[in-house]
Amino acid sequence: MMQRKTTYQYTVLACFLAAAVFAISCKKHLVSLNENPNGANPSTTNPSFVLSTVLTETGRAYVDLGFNDIAGVMQHTQKDGWVGTHNEYDWGGSNSWSGYYDILRNNQLVYEKAVESGLELHQGVSLVMKSMLFGLITDLWGDAPYTHALKGDKEGDDNARPPLDPQETIYMGILADLEKANDLLSKPKNQYTGPIDAVDVYYQGEPSKWRKMANSLALRYYMRLAEKLPAVAKAGIEKIAASPDKYPIITSASEDAAMPFVGTSDADSWPTNSTYDRDNGSRYRRIKMCNTLVKSLQALNDPRLGVWARKVECFLLVDPSKPTGTGTIYKAVDTIVAGEPRKVRYISPDVLAAKGLTLADINQDVNYVGIPPALVGPAVYNLSNDAAQASTNTHVSWLSGIYAEPKGPLLKARLISAAEVHFILAEAAGVKGWAAGNAEAHYKAGIQASFTAWGVADKYNAYVNSPAVAFKNTQQQIIEQKWIAAWSAATEAWFDYKRTGFPVLTAGPNAKAPAVPVRFYYMLDERNLNKANIDAAAAKLETTGFSSFGANGPQNSPWSKPWVLQGTGKPW
Repeated sequence: MMQRKTTYQYTVLACFLAAAVFAISCKKHLVSLNENPNGANPSTTNPSFVLSTVLTETGRAYVDLGFNDIAGVMQHTQKDGWVGTHNEYDWGGSNSWSGYYDILRNNQLVYEKAVESGLELHQGVSLVMKSMLFGLITDLWGDAPYTHALKGDKEGDDNARPPLDPQETIYMGILADLEKANDLLSKPKNQYTGPIDAVDVYYQGEPSKWRKMANSLALRYYMRLAEKLPAVAKAGIEKIAASPDKYPIITSASEDAAMPFVGTSDADSWPTNSTYDRDNGSRYRRIKMCNTLVKSLQALNDPRLGVWARKVECFLLVDPSKPTGTGTIYKAVDTIVAGEPRKVRYISPDVLAAKGLTLADINQDVNYVGIPPALVGPAVYNLSNDAAQASTNTHVSWLSGIYAEPKGPLLKARLISAAEVHFILAEAAGVKGWAAGNAEAHYKAGIQASFTAWGVADKYNAYVNSPAVAFKNTQQQIIEQKWIAAWSAATEAWFDYKRTGFPVLTAGPNAKAPAVPVRFYYMLDERNLNKANIDAAAAKLETTGFSSFGANGPQNSPWSKPWVLQGTGKPW
Protein backbone atom coordinates (compact mmCIF):
# COMPACT_ATOMS: atom_id res chain seq x y z
CA MET A 1 0.00 0.00 0.00
CA MET A 2 2.82 2.41 0.88
CA GLN A 3 4.65 1.52 -2.31
CA ARG A 4 1.60 2.32 -4.42
CA LYS A 5 1.24 5.71 -2.71
CA THR A 6 4.87 6.58 -3.35
CA THR A 7 4.53 5.73 -7.03
CA TYR A 8 1.53 8.02 -7.17
CA GLN A 9 3.50 10.90 -5.64
CA TYR A 10 6.39 10.55 -8.09
CA THR A 11 3.96 10.48 -10.99
CA VAL A 12 2.34 13.72 -9.82
CA LEU A 13 5.73 15.42 -9.61
CA ALA A 14 6.59 14.25 -13.12
CA CYS A 15 3.35 15.68 -14.45
CA PHE A 16 4.09 19.15 -13.07
CA LEU A 17 7.53 19.15 -14.66
CA ALA A 18 6.48 17.75 -18.04
CA ALA A 19 5.42 19.87 -20.98
CA ALA A 20 1.76 20.82 -21.24
CA VAL A 21 1.37 18.66 -24.30
CA PHE A 22 1.65 15.57 -22.09
CA ALA A 23 -0.73 16.72 -19.35
CA ILE A 24 -3.78 14.78 -20.53
CA SER A 25 -1.97 11.48 -20.92
CA CYS A 26 -0.39 11.97 -17.48
CA LYS A 27 -3.81 12.39 -15.89
CA LYS A 28 -4.98 9.19 -17.53
CA HIS A 29 -1.96 7.41 -16.07
CA LEU A 30 -2.81 8.69 -12.59
CA VAL A 31 -6.31 7.24 -12.85
CA SER A 32 -4.95 3.82 -13.73
CA LEU A 33 -2.52 3.94 -10.81
CA ASN A 34 -5.41 4.46 -8.40
CA GLU A 35 -6.91 1.10 -9.44
CA ASN A 36 -5.64 -1.76 -7.31
CA PRO A 37 -4.50 -4.43 -9.77
CA ASN A 38 -4.75 -7.10 -7.06
CA GLY A 39 -8.09 -6.06 -5.60
CA ALA A 40 -11.72 -6.30 -6.63
CA ASN A 41 -13.44 -3.17 -7.87
CA PRO A 42 -17.02 -3.39 -6.53
CA SER A 43 -18.40 -1.61 -9.58
CA THR A 44 -16.95 -4.06 -12.10
CA THR A 45 -16.39 -7.29 -10.17
CA ASN A 46 -17.98 -10.50 -11.39
CA PRO A 47 -20.01 -11.68 -8.35
CA SER A 48 -19.04 -15.29 -9.06
CA PHE A 49 -15.42 -14.57 -8.17
CA VAL A 50 -16.41 -13.07 -4.82
CA LEU A 51 -18.90 -15.87 -4.19
CA SER A 52 -16.06 -18.38 -4.43
CA THR A 53 -14.33 -16.64 -1.53
CA VAL A 54 -17.53 -16.51 0.51
CA LEU A 55 -18.11 -20.25 0.13
CA THR A 56 -14.58 -21.42 0.86
CA GLU A 57 -13.95 -19.00 3.73
CA THR A 58 -17.20 -20.00 5.40
CA GLY A 59 -16.24 -23.66 5.15
CA ARG A 60 -12.81 -23.03 6.64
CA ALA A 61 -14.18 -20.87 9.46
CA TYR A 62 -16.86 -23.42 10.36
CA VAL A 63 -14.54 -26.42 10.50
CA ASP A 64 -11.86 -24.44 12.35
CA LEU A 65 -14.40 -23.72 15.06
CA GLY A 66 -16.12 -27.09 15.19
CA PHE A 67 -13.03 -29.29 14.96
CA ASN A 68 -10.90 -27.21 17.29
CA ASP A 69 -11.98 -25.36 20.44
CA ILE A 70 -15.70 -26.16 20.36
CA ALA A 71 -14.82 -29.84 20.02
CA GLY A 72 -13.11 -29.33 23.37
CA VAL A 73 -16.18 -27.66 24.86
CA MET A 74 -18.39 -30.52 23.65
CA GLN A 75 -15.84 -33.10 24.82
CA HIS A 76 -15.23 -34.72 21.48
CA THR A 77 -11.52 -34.03 21.93
CA GLN A 78 -9.02 -32.63 24.41
CA LYS A 79 -5.57 -31.17 23.98
CA ASP A 80 -2.49 -32.21 25.93
CA GLY A 81 -0.48 -29.15 24.94
CA TRP A 82 -1.60 -25.51 24.68
CA VAL A 83 -4.77 -26.56 26.44
CA GLY A 84 -6.34 -23.32 27.75
CA THR A 85 -8.91 -22.38 25.13
CA HIS A 86 -9.69 -25.95 24.11
CA ASN A 87 -10.03 -27.77 27.43
CA GLU A 88 -10.66 -25.00 29.94
CA TYR A 89 -12.71 -22.26 28.20
CA ASP A 90 -9.90 -19.80 28.93
CA TRP A 91 -11.08 -17.40 26.22
CA GLY A 92 -10.21 -14.16 28.00
CA GLY A 93 -12.60 -12.04 25.97
CA SER A 94 -10.60 -12.53 22.77
CA ASN A 95 -13.18 -14.29 20.60
CA SER A 96 -13.81 -12.05 17.61
CA TRP A 97 -16.65 -11.98 15.13
CA SER A 98 -14.75 -9.78 12.67
CA GLY A 99 -13.85 -12.72 10.40
CA TYR A 100 -17.51 -13.67 10.02
CA TYR A 101 -18.48 -10.08 9.24
CA ASP A 102 -15.67 -9.88 6.67
CA ILE A 103 -17.26 -12.83 4.87
CA LEU A 104 -20.70 -11.27 5.23
CA ARG A 105 -19.53 -8.03 3.60
CA ASN A 106 -18.23 -9.96 0.62
CA ASN A 107 -21.48 -11.89 0.53
CA GLN A 108 -23.46 -8.64 0.56
CA LEU A 109 -21.49 -7.49 -2.48
CA VAL A 110 -22.44 -10.73 -4.25
CA TYR A 111 -26.10 -10.18 -3.43
CA GLU A 112 -26.17 -6.54 -4.51
CA LYS A 113 -24.40 -7.26 -7.81
CA ALA A 114 -26.72 -10.21 -8.40
CA VAL A 115 -29.80 -8.02 -7.87
CA GLU A 116 -28.41 -5.42 -10.28
CA SER A 117 -27.76 -8.07 -12.93
CA GLY A 118 -30.85 -10.19 -12.35
CA LEU A 119 -28.83 -13.25 -11.28
CA GLU A 120 -31.37 -15.17 -9.22
CA LEU A 121 -29.11 -18.16 -8.55
CA HIS A 122 -26.46 -15.89 -7.01
CA GLN A 123 -29.14 -14.13 -4.97
CA GLY A 124 -30.51 -17.37 -3.59
CA VAL A 125 -27.09 -18.79 -2.68
CA SER A 126 -25.98 -15.54 -1.04
CA LEU A 127 -29.15 -15.46 1.09
CA VAL A 128 -28.44 -19.01 2.24
CA MET A 129 -24.88 -18.05 3.21
CA LYS A 130 -26.05 -14.87 4.90
CA SER A 131 -28.49 -16.91 6.98
CA MET A 132 -25.84 -19.46 7.88
CA LEU A 133 -23.36 -16.81 9.03
CA PHE A 134 -25.76 -14.60 10.96
CA GLY A 135 -27.17 -17.72 12.59
CA LEU A 136 -23.68 -18.68 13.67
CA ILE A 137 -22.95 -15.22 15.06
CA THR A 138 -26.11 -14.93 17.15
CA ASP A 139 -25.76 -18.52 18.38
CA LEU A 140 -22.20 -17.77 19.52
CA TRP A 141 -22.66 -14.32 21.09
CA GLY A 142 -26.36 -13.52 21.50
CA ASP A 143 -27.53 -10.07 20.38
CA ALA A 144 -25.35 -8.87 17.49
CA PRO A 145 -25.19 -6.24 14.74
CA TYR A 146 -27.68 -7.26 12.05
CA THR A 147 -29.95 -4.59 10.64
CA HIS A 148 -27.12 -2.05 10.25
CA ALA A 149 -24.24 -4.49 10.15
CA LEU A 150 -23.38 -4.49 6.43
CA LYS A 151 -23.93 -0.82 5.60
CA GLY A 152 -20.64 0.61 6.90
CA ASP A 153 -20.71 4.39 7.04
CA LYS A 154 -23.23 4.81 4.22
CA GLU A 155 -25.95 6.28 6.42
CA GLY A 156 -24.28 7.68 9.48
CA ASP A 157 -23.14 6.61 12.92
CA ASP A 158 -25.73 3.84 13.34
CA ASN A 159 -23.85 1.88 10.68
CA ALA A 160 -20.32 2.79 11.72
CA ARG A 161 -21.19 1.90 15.34
CA PRO A 162 -24.18 -0.36 14.86
CA PRO A 163 -26.65 -1.25 17.57
CA LEU A 164 -26.92 -4.93 18.42
CA ASP A 165 -30.22 -6.39 17.28
CA PRO A 166 -32.13 -8.72 19.64
CA GLN A 167 -31.67 -12.42 18.99
CA GLU A 168 -35.34 -12.79 18.17
CA THR A 169 -35.01 -10.18 15.40
CA ILE A 170 -32.00 -11.98 13.94
CA TYR A 171 -33.62 -15.43 13.97
CA MET A 172 -36.81 -14.15 12.38
CA GLY A 173 -34.79 -12.27 9.75
CA ILE A 174 -32.86 -15.45 8.98
CA LEU A 175 -36.07 -17.43 8.52
CA ALA A 176 -37.49 -14.76 6.22
CA ASP A 177 -34.33 -14.79 4.09
CA LEU A 178 -34.43 -18.59 3.84
CA GLU A 179 -38.06 -18.44 2.71
CA LYS A 180 -37.01 -15.99 -0.01
CA ALA A 181 -34.08 -18.21 -0.97
CA ASN A 182 -36.43 -21.18 -1.34
CA ASP A 183 -38.41 -19.20 -3.94
CA LEU A 184 -35.35 -17.90 -5.77
CA LEU A 185 -33.87 -21.39 -6.06
CA SER A 186 -37.04 -23.15 -7.21
CA LYS A 187 -36.37 -23.21 -10.98
CA PRO A 188 -34.52 -25.84 -13.02
CA LYS A 189 -30.84 -25.15 -13.49
CA ASN A 190 -31.14 -24.37 -17.19
CA GLN A 191 -33.44 -21.43 -16.45
CA TYR A 192 -30.78 -19.46 -14.57
CA THR A 193 -28.34 -17.07 -16.19
CA GLY A 194 -24.81 -16.85 -14.80
CA PRO A 195 -23.89 -20.41 -13.81
CA ILE A 196 -21.72 -20.91 -10.71
CA ASP A 197 -20.58 -24.47 -11.38
CA ALA A 198 -16.88 -23.62 -11.36
CA VAL A 199 -16.90 -21.69 -8.06
CA ASP A 200 -19.43 -23.71 -6.06
CA VAL A 201 -17.41 -26.07 -3.83
CA TYR A 202 -20.54 -27.51 -2.22
CA TYR A 203 -23.06 -28.28 -4.97
CA GLN A 204 -21.34 -27.42 -8.27
CA GLY A 205 -23.98 -24.86 -9.13
CA GLU A 206 -27.04 -27.09 -8.71
CA PRO A 207 -29.90 -24.83 -7.48
CA SER A 208 -32.08 -27.73 -6.29
CA LYS A 209 -29.43 -28.73 -3.76
CA TRP A 210 -29.01 -25.16 -2.53
CA ARG A 211 -32.78 -25.04 -2.15
CA LYS A 212 -32.64 -28.14 0.05
CA MET A 213 -29.91 -26.53 2.11
CA ALA A 214 -32.04 -23.39 2.57
CA ASN A 215 -34.99 -25.35 3.93
CA SER A 216 -32.78 -27.59 6.05
CA LEU A 217 -31.23 -24.51 7.66
CA ALA A 218 -34.77 -23.25 8.30
CA LEU A 219 -35.46 -26.48 10.22
CA ARG A 220 -32.29 -25.83 12.26
CA TYR A 221 -33.37 -22.33 13.26
CA TYR A 222 -36.98 -23.23 13.89
CA MET A 223 -35.77 -25.93 16.28
CA ARG A 224 -33.43 -23.39 17.87
CA LEU A 225 -36.57 -21.50 18.88
CA ALA A 226 -38.43 -24.59 20.12
CA GLU A 227 -38.10 -23.80 23.84
CA LYS A 228 -38.44 -20.03 23.51
CA LEU A 229 -41.09 -19.66 20.79
CA PRO A 230 -42.67 -23.11 20.54
CA ALA A 231 -45.66 -21.99 18.46
CA VAL A 232 -43.37 -20.41 15.86
CA ALA A 233 -41.11 -23.45 15.80
CA LYS A 234 -44.01 -25.89 15.50
CA ALA A 235 -45.67 -24.00 12.66
CA GLY A 236 -42.41 -23.63 10.75
CA ILE A 237 -41.31 -27.24 11.04
CA GLU A 238 -44.77 -28.59 10.24
CA LYS A 239 -44.99 -26.30 7.20
CA ILE A 240 -41.75 -27.70 5.78
CA ALA A 241 -42.48 -31.33 6.70
CA ALA A 242 -45.96 -31.18 5.13
CA SER A 243 -44.83 -29.86 1.74
CA PRO A 244 -41.74 -31.69 0.42
CA ASP A 245 -42.37 -30.42 -3.10
CA LYS A 246 -42.54 -26.80 -2.02
CA TYR A 247 -39.93 -27.16 0.73
CA PRO A 248 -37.48 -29.93 -0.25
CA ILE A 249 -34.83 -30.77 2.35
CA ILE A 250 -31.56 -32.67 2.62
CA THR A 251 -32.38 -36.35 3.18
CA SER A 252 -29.25 -38.31 2.20
CA ALA A 253 -25.53 -37.98 2.93
CA SER A 254 -24.87 -37.31 -0.76
CA GLU A 255 -26.71 -34.00 -0.31
CA ASP A 256 -24.71 -32.79 2.71
CA ALA A 257 -23.38 -29.25 2.39
CA ALA A 258 -19.81 -30.53 2.54
CA MET A 259 -16.68 -28.78 1.26
CA PRO A 260 -13.66 -30.97 0.39
CA PHE A 261 -10.13 -29.63 0.78
CA VAL A 262 -7.73 -29.11 -2.11
CA GLY A 263 -4.59 -29.69 -0.05
CA THR A 264 -2.11 -27.60 -2.04
CA SER A 265 -1.27 -25.17 0.78
CA ASP A 266 -2.09 -24.60 4.43
CA ALA A 267 -4.86 -22.21 3.39
CA ASP A 268 -6.81 -24.91 1.53
CA SER A 269 -5.99 -27.93 3.71
CA TRP A 270 -7.52 -29.64 6.73
CA PRO A 271 -6.78 -27.46 9.81
CA THR A 272 -4.67 -30.04 11.69
CA ASN A 273 -2.67 -31.22 8.71
CA SER A 274 1.01 -31.83 9.40
CA THR A 275 2.12 -31.38 5.78
CA TYR A 276 2.15 -27.59 6.00
CA ASP A 277 2.58 -27.27 9.78
CA ARG A 278 5.77 -25.32 10.45
CA ASP A 279 5.80 -26.64 14.02
CA ASN A 280 6.55 -30.24 13.02
CA GLY A 281 2.98 -31.42 13.06
CA SER A 282 2.17 -30.24 16.58
CA ARG A 283 -1.32 -29.09 15.57
CA TYR A 284 -2.20 -32.71 14.93
CA ARG A 285 -0.29 -34.17 17.87
CA ARG A 286 -1.85 -31.88 20.48
CA ILE A 287 -5.42 -33.08 19.88
CA LYS A 288 -6.43 -36.37 21.48
CA MET A 289 -9.75 -38.11 21.92
CA CYS A 290 -11.84 -37.06 24.91
CA ASN A 291 -12.89 -39.69 27.40
CA THR A 292 -16.52 -38.50 27.29
CA LEU A 293 -16.97 -39.33 23.62
CA VAL A 294 -14.82 -42.47 23.73
CA LYS A 295 -16.85 -44.01 26.55
CA SER A 296 -20.13 -43.14 24.84
CA LEU A 297 -19.01 -44.77 21.60
CA GLN A 298 -17.68 -47.83 23.40
CA ALA A 299 -20.96 -48.28 25.28
CA LEU A 300 -22.77 -48.35 21.93
CA ASN A 301 -20.13 -50.50 20.20
CA ASP A 302 -20.01 -47.70 17.64
CA PRO A 303 -17.80 -48.39 14.58
CA ARG A 304 -17.25 -44.68 13.96
CA LEU A 305 -14.75 -44.72 16.84
CA GLY A 306 -12.31 -46.68 14.70
CA VAL A 307 -12.66 -44.12 11.89
CA TRP A 308 -12.00 -41.11 14.11
CA ALA A 309 -9.43 -42.47 16.57
CA ARG A 310 -6.28 -44.57 16.76
CA LYS A 311 -5.90 -47.38 19.25
CA VAL A 312 -3.46 -46.69 22.06
CA GLU A 313 0.07 -47.54 21.02
CA CYS A 314 1.02 -48.79 24.47
CA PHE A 315 -1.69 -49.91 26.87
CA LEU A 316 -1.36 -50.35 30.60
CA LEU A 317 -2.10 -53.47 32.61
CA VAL A 318 -1.70 -53.96 36.34
CA ASP A 319 -0.21 -57.40 36.96
CA PRO A 320 -0.90 -58.60 40.51
CA SER A 321 1.65 -61.39 40.04
CA LYS A 322 4.53 -58.94 39.84
CA PRO A 323 6.54 -58.62 43.03
CA THR A 324 5.64 -55.72 45.27
CA GLY A 325 8.07 -53.42 46.97
CA THR A 326 10.04 -52.83 43.78
CA GLY A 327 8.33 -49.68 42.60
CA THR A 328 8.74 -50.86 39.05
CA ILE A 329 6.82 -50.17 35.91
CA TYR A 330 7.81 -53.20 33.92
CA LYS A 331 9.35 -52.70 30.54
CA ALA A 332 6.99 -52.45 27.59
CA VAL A 333 7.13 -55.53 25.43
CA ASP A 334 6.03 -56.11 21.88
CA THR A 335 2.85 -58.10 21.52
CA ILE A 336 0.24 -58.75 18.91
CA VAL A 337 -3.20 -57.28 19.51
CA ALA A 338 -5.98 -57.79 16.99
CA GLY A 339 -3.50 -58.43 14.22
CA GLU A 340 -1.34 -55.35 14.76
CA PRO A 341 1.95 -54.88 16.62
CA ARG A 342 1.51 -52.74 19.70
CA LYS A 343 2.97 -52.59 23.19
CA VAL A 344 1.78 -53.42 26.67
CA ARG A 345 3.26 -52.02 29.86
CA TYR A 346 2.77 -54.11 33.00
CA ILE A 347 2.60 -52.18 36.24
CA SER A 348 3.44 -53.48 39.66
CA PRO A 349 0.58 -52.71 42.08
CA ASP A 350 2.91 -50.98 44.50
CA VAL A 351 3.78 -48.44 41.80
CA LEU A 352 0.24 -47.11 41.97
CA ALA A 353 0.35 -46.98 45.75
CA ALA A 354 3.66 -45.12 45.69
CA LYS A 355 2.10 -42.54 43.39
CA GLY A 356 -1.01 -42.24 45.53
CA LEU A 357 -3.09 -43.82 42.77
CA THR A 358 -5.63 -46.60 42.62
CA LEU A 359 -6.81 -48.76 39.76
CA ALA A 360 -9.58 -46.20 39.14
CA ASP A 361 -6.95 -43.58 38.36
CA ILE A 362 -5.59 -45.35 35.28
CA ASN A 363 -7.28 -46.62 32.17
CA GLN A 364 -6.42 -50.19 31.27
CA ASP A 365 -8.48 -50.35 28.09
CA VAL A 366 -6.42 -52.13 25.47
CA ASN A 367 -8.01 -50.31 22.53
CA TYR A 368 -9.22 -46.73 23.03
CA VAL A 369 -8.44 -44.34 25.87
CA GLY A 370 -9.60 -40.73 25.92
CA ILE A 371 -8.36 -37.89 28.10
CA PRO A 372 -10.95 -36.69 30.67
CA PRO A 373 -12.05 -33.06 30.22
CA ALA A 374 -10.04 -30.14 31.61
CA LEU A 375 -7.51 -32.17 33.55
CA VAL A 376 -4.64 -30.59 35.41
CA GLY A 377 -1.64 -31.87 33.47
CA PRO A 378 -3.32 -33.80 30.63
CA ALA A 379 0.10 -34.46 29.07
CA VAL A 380 0.92 -36.96 31.82
CA TYR A 381 -2.48 -38.64 31.98
CA ASN A 382 -2.48 -42.43 32.35
CA LEU A 383 1.12 -42.64 33.62
CA SER A 384 2.59 -40.90 30.59
CA ASN A 385 6.11 -39.60 31.10
CA ASP A 386 5.52 -36.67 28.75
CA ALA A 387 6.23 -34.02 31.40
CA ALA A 388 7.65 -31.70 28.73
CA GLN A 389 4.17 -31.56 27.14
CA ALA A 390 5.45 -32.69 23.78
CA SER A 391 2.05 -34.30 23.11
CA THR A 392 3.62 -37.72 22.61
CA ASN A 393 1.56 -39.67 25.17
CA THR A 394 1.28 -43.23 23.86
CA HIS A 395 -1.14 -44.28 26.62
CA VAL A 396 -4.09 -42.38 25.12
CA SER A 397 -5.81 -42.47 21.75
CA TRP A 398 -4.58 -40.07 19.14
CA LEU A 399 -6.88 -38.99 16.35
CA SER A 400 -6.91 -41.13 13.25
CA GLY A 401 -3.98 -40.47 10.95
CA ILE A 402 -6.33 -39.05 8.32
CA TYR A 403 -6.46 -35.84 10.36
CA ALA A 404 -2.75 -35.28 9.81
CA GLU A 405 -3.35 -35.23 6.06
CA PRO A 406 -4.07 -32.07 4.04
CA LYS A 407 -7.01 -33.67 2.23
CA GLY A 408 -8.92 -36.92 1.94
CA PRO A 409 -12.34 -38.37 1.13
CA LEU A 410 -13.54 -37.98 4.73
CA LEU A 411 -12.01 -34.56 5.34
CA LYS A 412 -14.84 -32.15 4.63
CA ALA A 413 -16.25 -29.02 6.20
CA ARG A 414 -19.91 -29.91 6.74
CA LEU A 415 -22.17 -26.87 7.12
CA ILE A 416 -25.31 -28.98 7.50
CA SER A 417 -25.93 -32.69 6.98
CA ALA A 418 -28.71 -35.17 6.36
CA ALA A 419 -27.97 -36.63 9.78
CA GLU A 420 -28.72 -33.31 11.47
CA VAL A 421 -31.92 -32.82 9.47
CA HIS A 422 -33.28 -36.27 10.35
CA PHE A 423 -32.49 -35.83 14.04
CA ILE A 424 -34.31 -32.48 14.03
CA LEU A 425 -37.39 -34.15 12.58
CA ALA A 426 -37.08 -37.10 14.97
CA GLU A 427 -37.10 -34.71 17.92
CA ALA A 428 -39.95 -32.67 16.46
CA ALA A 429 -42.13 -35.70 15.81
CA GLY A 430 -41.23 -37.91 18.76
CA VAL A 431 -40.43 -35.55 21.62
CA LYS A 432 -42.49 -32.49 20.69
CA GLY A 433 -45.40 -34.40 19.15
CA TRP A 434 -45.45 -32.20 16.05
CA ALA A 435 -46.51 -33.36 12.59
CA ALA A 436 -43.03 -33.99 11.24
CA GLY A 437 -43.14 -37.60 10.07
CA ASN A 438 -42.26 -40.84 11.82
CA ALA A 439 -39.86 -40.19 14.69
CA GLU A 440 -38.24 -43.63 14.70
CA ALA A 441 -37.76 -43.60 10.93
CA HIS A 442 -36.03 -40.20 11.13
CA TYR A 443 -33.89 -41.33 14.07
CA LYS A 444 -32.67 -44.35 12.12
CA ALA A 445 -32.20 -42.31 8.96
CA GLY A 446 -30.04 -39.86 10.89
CA ILE A 447 -27.77 -42.65 12.07
CA GLN A 448 -27.66 -44.18 8.60
CA ALA A 449 -26.72 -40.84 7.02
CA SER A 450 -23.86 -40.40 9.49
CA PHE A 451 -22.63 -43.97 8.91
CA THR A 452 -22.67 -43.36 5.17
CA ALA A 453 -20.80 -40.07 5.50
CA TRP A 454 -18.06 -41.76 7.55
CA GLY A 455 -17.70 -44.84 5.39
CA VAL A 456 -19.22 -47.48 7.70
CA ALA A 457 -22.60 -47.94 6.03
CA ASP A 458 -22.13 -51.70 5.98
CA LYS A 459 -22.23 -51.74 9.80
CA TYR A 460 -25.48 -49.79 10.08
CA ASN A 461 -27.96 -52.67 10.40
CA ALA A 462 -26.15 -54.41 13.24
CA TYR A 463 -25.70 -51.11 15.07
CA VAL A 464 -29.22 -49.74 14.79
CA ASN A 465 -30.76 -53.07 15.85
CA SER A 466 -28.62 -53.40 18.98
CA PRO A 467 -30.48 -52.90 22.29
CA ALA A 468 -28.34 -49.92 23.27
CA VAL A 469 -29.24 -48.04 20.09
CA ALA A 470 -32.85 -49.18 19.63
CA PHE A 471 -35.21 -46.20 19.48
CA LYS A 472 -36.55 -45.12 22.87
CA ASN A 473 -38.11 -41.81 21.81
CA THR A 474 -36.35 -39.64 24.37
CA GLN A 475 -34.80 -36.26 23.74
CA GLN A 476 -31.61 -37.42 25.42
CA GLN A 477 -31.15 -40.37 23.08
CA ILE A 478 -31.84 -38.33 19.95
CA ILE A 479 -29.57 -35.46 20.97
CA GLU A 480 -26.77 -37.80 22.03
CA GLN A 481 -26.83 -39.48 18.64
CA LYS A 482 -26.89 -36.03 17.05
CA TRP A 483 -23.89 -35.04 19.21
CA ILE A 484 -21.96 -38.08 17.99
CA ALA A 485 -22.88 -37.36 14.37
CA ALA A 486 -21.61 -33.79 14.81
CA TRP A 487 -17.98 -35.01 14.93
CA SER A 488 -15.78 -32.35 13.27
CA ALA A 489 -18.76 -29.92 13.43
CA ALA A 490 -19.17 -29.72 17.20
CA THR A 491 -20.42 -26.13 17.04
CA GLU A 492 -23.90 -27.35 16.20
CA ALA A 493 -23.71 -29.88 19.05
CA TRP A 494 -22.91 -26.98 21.42
CA PHE A 495 -26.02 -25.11 20.31
CA ASP A 496 -28.13 -28.23 20.88
CA TYR A 497 -26.55 -28.74 24.29
CA LYS A 498 -27.45 -25.20 25.31
CA ARG A 499 -31.06 -25.73 24.23
CA THR A 500 -31.56 -29.21 25.72
CA GLY A 501 -28.88 -29.90 28.34
CA PHE A 502 -27.84 -33.05 26.42
CA PRO A 503 -25.52 -34.78 26.38
CA VAL A 504 -24.98 -34.36 30.11
CA LEU A 505 -21.52 -32.83 30.43
CA THR A 506 -19.42 -32.14 33.49
CA ALA A 507 -16.78 -29.44 33.37
CA GLY A 508 -13.34 -30.74 34.30
CA PRO A 509 -11.36 -29.79 37.41
CA ASN A 510 -9.24 -27.15 35.67
CA ALA A 511 -12.08 -25.49 33.74
CA LYS A 512 -12.63 -21.78 34.30
CA ALA A 513 -16.07 -22.49 35.78
CA PRO A 514 -17.81 -25.59 37.12
CA ALA A 515 -20.19 -25.68 34.16
CA VAL A 516 -19.99 -25.72 30.38
CA PRO A 517 -20.30 -22.15 28.98
CA VAL A 518 -23.19 -20.95 26.81
CA ARG A 519 -21.72 -18.08 24.77
CA PHE A 520 -18.64 -16.16 23.71
CA TYR A 521 -17.54 -12.87 25.24
CA TYR A 522 -18.21 -9.63 23.42
CA MET A 523 -14.63 -8.99 22.40
CA LEU A 524 -12.43 -6.15 23.67
CA ASP A 525 -12.03 -4.35 20.32
CA GLU A 526 -15.77 -4.13 19.86
CA ARG A 527 -16.26 -2.97 23.43
CA ASN A 528 -13.78 -0.16 22.83
CA LEU A 529 -15.13 0.92 19.44
CA ASN A 530 -18.85 0.45 20.07
CA LYS A 531 -19.04 0.64 23.84
CA ALA A 532 -22.53 2.05 24.35
CA ASN A 533 -24.20 -0.53 22.12
CA ILE A 534 -22.16 -3.45 23.48
CA ASP A 535 -22.95 -2.40 27.04
CA ALA A 536 -26.64 -2.20 26.21
CA ALA A 537 -26.63 -5.72 24.75
CA ALA A 538 -24.59 -7.13 27.64
CA ALA A 539 -27.05 -5.66 30.12
CA LYS A 540 -29.78 -7.84 28.61
CA LEU A 541 -27.90 -11.06 29.36
CA GLU A 542 -29.32 -13.08 32.24
CA THR A 543 -26.76 -13.59 34.97
CA THR A 544 -26.54 -17.05 36.48
CA GLY A 545 -24.84 -18.75 39.39
CA PHE A 546 -21.78 -19.15 37.20
CA SER A 547 -21.71 -15.62 35.74
CA SER A 548 -18.99 -14.45 38.12
CA PHE A 549 -16.55 -16.75 36.34
CA GLY A 550 -14.65 -15.40 33.38
CA ALA A 551 -12.56 -12.42 32.47
CA ASN A 552 -15.13 -9.66 31.91
CA GLY A 553 -17.64 -9.72 34.74
CA PRO A 554 -21.18 -11.07 34.99
CA GLN A 555 -22.59 -8.75 32.31
CA ASN A 556 -20.30 -10.20 29.65
CA SER A 557 -19.72 -13.72 30.86
CA PRO A 558 -19.71 -16.98 28.90
CA TRP A 559 -22.03 -18.25 31.65
CA SER A 560 -24.62 -15.45 31.30
CA LYS A 561 -27.61 -16.50 29.22
CA PRO A 562 -28.71 -14.75 26.01
CA TRP A 563 -32.39 -14.30 25.12
CA VAL A 564 -32.85 -17.71 23.47
CA LEU A 565 -32.01 -19.49 26.77
CA GLN A 566 -33.61 -17.13 29.25
CA GLY A 567 -36.44 -18.69 31.20
CA THR A 568 -35.90 -22.16 29.70
CA GLY A 569 -33.93 -23.64 32.61
CA LYS A 570 -31.42 -25.00 30.09
CA PRO A 571 -28.76 -26.25 29.88
CA TRP A 572 -28.28 -25.98 33.65
